[in-house]
Amino acid sequence: MGDMSNSDFYAKNQRNEGNHEAGFGCSVMELRSLMELRGTEAVVKLQEDYTGTEGLCKRLKTSPTEGLAGDQTDLDKRKEIYGKNLIPPKKPKTFLQLVWEALQDVTLIILEIAALISLGLSFYHPPGDSSGEFCGAGGGGVEDEGEADAGWIEGAAILLSVVCVVLVTAFNDWSKEKQFRGLQSRIEQEQKFQVVRGSQVIQLPVSDIVVGDIAQIKYGDLLPADGVLIQGNDLKIDESSLTGESDHVKKCADKDPMLLSGTHVMEGSGRMVVTAVGVNSQTGIIFTLLGAGTEEEEKKEKKVKKQDGAAAMEMQPLKSAEGGESDEKEKKKVSTSKKEKSVLQGKLTKLAVQIGKAGLLMSAVTVIILVLYFAIDNFVLQKLPWLPECTPIYVQYFVKFFIIGVTVLVVAVPEGLPLAVTISLAYSVKKMMKDNNLVRHLDACETMGNATAICSDKTGTLTTNRMTVVQCYIGDVHYKEVPDPGALPNKSMDLLINSISLNSAYTTKILPPDKEGGLPKQVGNKTECGLLGFVLDLKRDYQPIRNQIPEEKLYKVYTFNSVRKSMSTVIKLPDGSFRMYSKGASEIVLKKCSHILSEVGESRVFRPRDKDEMVKKVIEPMACDGLRTICVAYRDFPGDPEPDWEDENSILNDLTAICVVGIEDPVRPEVPDAIMKCQQAGITVRMVTGDNINTARAIAIKCGIIHPGEDFLCIDGKEFNRRIRNEKGEVEQERIDKVWPKLRVLARSSPTDKHTLVKGIIDSTIADQRQVVAVTGDGTNDGPALKKADVGFAMGIAGTDVAKEASDIILTDDNFSSIVKAVMWGRNVYDSISKFLQFQLTVNVVAVIVAFTGACITQDSPLKAVQMLWVNLIMDTFASLALATEPPTESLLKRKPYGRNKPLISSTMTKNILGHGVYQLIIIFTLLFVGEKIFDIDSGRNAPLHSPPSEHYTIIFNTFVMMQLFNEINARKIHGERNVFDGIFRNPIFCTIVFGTFAMQIVIVQFGGKPFSCQPLNLEKWMWCVFLGLGELVWGQVIASVPNSRLRFLRRAGQLTRKDELPEEDVNEDNDEIDHAERELRRGQILWFRGLNRIQTQIDVVNTFKSGTSFQGAGALRRQSSTTSQTQDVTNVSSPSHVSLSNALSSPTSTTAATAPSTTGQC
Repeated sequence: MGDMSNSDFYAKNQRNEGNHEAGFGCSVMELRSLMELRGTEAVVKLQEDYTGTEGLCKRLKTSPTEGLAGDQTDLDKRKEIYGKNLIPPKKPKTFLQLVWEALQDVTLIILEIAALISLGLSFYHPPGDSSGEFCGAGGGGVEDEGEADAGWIEGAAILLSVVCVVLVTAFNDWSKEKQFRGLQSRIEQEQKFQVVRGSQVIQLPVSDIVVGDIAQIKYGDLLPADGVLIQGNDLKIDESSLTGESDHVKKCADKDPMLLSGTHVMEGSGRMVVTAVGVNSQTGIIFTLLGAGTEEEEKKEKKVKKQDGAAAMEMQPLKSAEGGESDEKEKKKVSTSKKEKSVLQGKLTKLAVQIGKAGLLMSAVTVIILVLYFAIDNFVLQKLPWLPECTPIYVQYFVKFFIIGVTVLVVAVPEGLPLAVTISLAYSVKKMMKDNNLVRHLDACETMGNATAICSDKTGTLTTNRMTVVQCYIGDVHYKEVPDPGALPNKSMDLLINSISLNSAYTTKILPPDKEGGLPKQVGNKTECGLLGFVLDLKRDYQPIRNQIPEEKLYKVYTFNSVRKSMSTVIKLPDGSFRMYSKGASEIVLKKCSHILSEVGESRVFRPRDKDEMVKKVIEPMACDGLRTICVAYRDFPGDPEPDWEDENSILNDLTAICVVGIEDPVRPEVPDAIMKCQQAGITVRMVTGDNINTARAIAIKCGIIHPGEDFLCIDGKEFNRRIRNEKGEVEQERIDKVWPKLRVLARSSPTDKHTLVKGIIDSTIADQRQVVAVTGDGTNDGPALKKADVGFAMGIAGTDVAKEASDIILTDDNFSSIVKAVMWGRNVYDSISKFLQFQLTVNVVAVIVAFTGACITQDSPLKAVQMLWVNLIMDTFASLALATEPPTESLLKRKPYGRNKPLISSTMTKNILGHGVYQLIIIFTLLFVGEKIFDIDSGRNAPLHSPPSEHYTIIFNTFVMMQLFNEINARKIHGERNVFDGIFRNPIFCTIVFGTFAMQIVIVQFGGKPFSCQPLNLEKWMWCVFLGLGELVWGQVIASVPNSRLRFLRRAGQLTRKDELPEEDVNEDNDEIDHAERELRRGQILWFRGLNRIQTQIDVVNTFKSGTSFQGAGALRRQSSTTSQTQDVTNVSSPSHVSLSNALSSPTSTTAATAPSTTGQC
């Protein structure tokens, strides 16, 4: 099915066109045309053709209440006739296509051409025996040992090594693609949906849903198929993914019953009968058009560009919100793709460009020097004529020089970098699965390592999300534990039991435990489970009451949403009057109560004075124990005249309170420890919750988010908005900057508050580093905040599909401590890449300098092209595998985040690279110029073209590789640790690669012969090579002893400056989030800061000259300015964004507001 092209699908569907005789009363096409209608049109069509939804269910042989029988043959038949709920994925690239793509690499193409020329020319022999003398240096010694025949070997060997590199790259791309697809299918399997089969509600993987299924839909679902609504409560759908309209569409069975796949349920609940799945659903049709479009394009083999857009969309799983979008969404997608690169990508790109330029320069200079030297030596000094028959020999020399030049370039360009990044990320992602992190976007894993702030939900993330009622207030008595049923007045008891049983989603249930002696299983909304558990604790049962009034008999349901913060259900009583049961956040529902049940169960007036007393005596004490308080209430309405149910304000008022319960949601046992680790790692944890402020504060103290005696803020949404908005009600960044640094708990917050907070922290410029924010969320309303955050974590168990769709990582166990694992892995990725860079750059520097100086002095690179390619293979592919797969350790959490402005190559790494580079160069140049005397062998310098390999150069090559191998062990530590062997056996891949490379090297040296320009060495010379290699480890200890403070230079490699970031961050912000004026304002700010920075730099320079130090000190002075200004009044002007406010944050006593005016005063 997956491989079936969409056209086959259509052919198949056409054949089934007249398939009424297959036993079903409607064909695929009829259903498809039905689903294209909207609103009243659809209702009329349903009525005319099918006599309403019941008729449709009859024709589809399903029951609106009991669903399908679930008989396997029936299900298979339905799949055969109406299709499966899958969209055939785009065919992955074949291995050969990937090989072809790898061959497109420019350096490789240059090498291939050079190798081919070299091959062609090696078969040409100049006429005459005496040509040797004519062609001067060109022909000397060529024919001596009949070696001319072997001239082709070098060209062939280069081609072979190019093939190796290409195959390795293609294989890596292929496995990456395969992993990505595996991940996609894993994400798709994760999505399950509630379906009624044989009167039982079961969870099914989305791909198993068939036409005729009765699906239960609820708030937060992403609809997996098209369907017609049978019964709905207050259902509102966001259809923007199909129509581009952002308004929520109200759905009800008699006005607009059409539900489409790929749309989001924003409110309410209901049941629908599935009418179209897979390619026949609305999203599927759009996908098919896209797919068909790309196939035609491929046939024409024109306009290649267009496919990318389609391919990008096809990569999304079937349920993707971006399924079939209108042009508007497309534009948006283009703008988001320009969004800021991840920190690491930005730094790497910059570094790669810097290295590439340097490499190109070196290789060009090498070629020019070689050619000039040869020409001057032959034609000027020896005054030889240029003979036509010698031309090929000269050309062969030039080709050889060219090959050396290209090889220098190949070695200089770290093409292993992207490979290391990919391997490291892919490896981490695979391992993170085991730590309950399902990563949806690869770079999220690395961004997490730089996180400086986590805004976490409370319920379910920090707490166990297993709710139990532990206190209650009924009939004027506050019970500190669940009361004895006999002690409660009967009337209150009956009202309470009915209210809880009916006014909760019928999908919420309490089932017997899986294991004997375990806790009962809670299914559905956890708060409702807590209340149902309370009913069971009062020795009553909710199921008989529900059976008496099934869901379809509920008269009206006001479902819970973030605005109402309550849920109400209206039922019709036998005498024709109505009763509404309500439950919700206690302070909100109590405000709407005008009566309360007394100790005998009679209703009495509930005055504002009583409310205040109740809040003080009951609700606040409960909240201070960390309990969630819920108020249960009811109201009776007359049957005639019937109230206007749409007028919510008058309906949800004048209630009678039945009771207030305190629900405990215990803190997960592992959370306090995890939060402590975060704080040690320099990450601030903030709790953002919809709960009462006292409850939130109590839980925050239990978790260790706040410690008594610290200077922090705990505020609720109202206060937060009062502090951050100006008189006009607009959010101001300056005001947010006064709030967020100290804010630890934000209670009773709306989704908008969460989004505003995240945006405010990310856009803030008061700290010297831009904050990197991670957010956890589970509700549909958390979507915007999850999208805005640098890393969004969605809950795998409690999370809605909408939240998962907006997230970067899904926590499969909903546990906060998994986030800490993600931080550890993220930092590990960053460190792995730094390790690889440290190793790679050492090899690069040494190989390039050796090839360059060797070429300039001896007209030949001591390391031959093929040898360089082998070294390149070791240091690129193998080393990236070895160093990128280091497992993380707890010590990663002991340091602060690196931040965006820290250079990729730290001063310690620079010291290591230069230190090891010096050692290797000294050894190699000693061997090159006096090696023949030390080992008493023939010199390999100035050898003519095609001469046999010399022992001398083999020793140089072998020593070079040995030094790389031992330096690879040094590279495992990048923070100047002494013990480089620490934990080496925990990484079997590393050990395998080091030993494997060593074995390969032995084979190459002993049996490589001509292609590798190697002469076999005896044991003594081997021991010397290994000994010189081992020197690397000793030398590493020497380097570790040199203090960094001595090396103030070379700190800037791969650094992302604030200047690089600002324009990108601000200009490419999503346009729909920022209006024009705000953008202008931002631009003004940037220019203002830039101006200040320039003035600052000039003043730095002047001061530096005054003090008589060298100019180099200016940078250091500027770096130190922030620290000095804390202790004394510095003369240099500091930009407000950088210094003074950061002092304000670092000194706990002063407040941000106090320093702000003084800052401007300074300017």
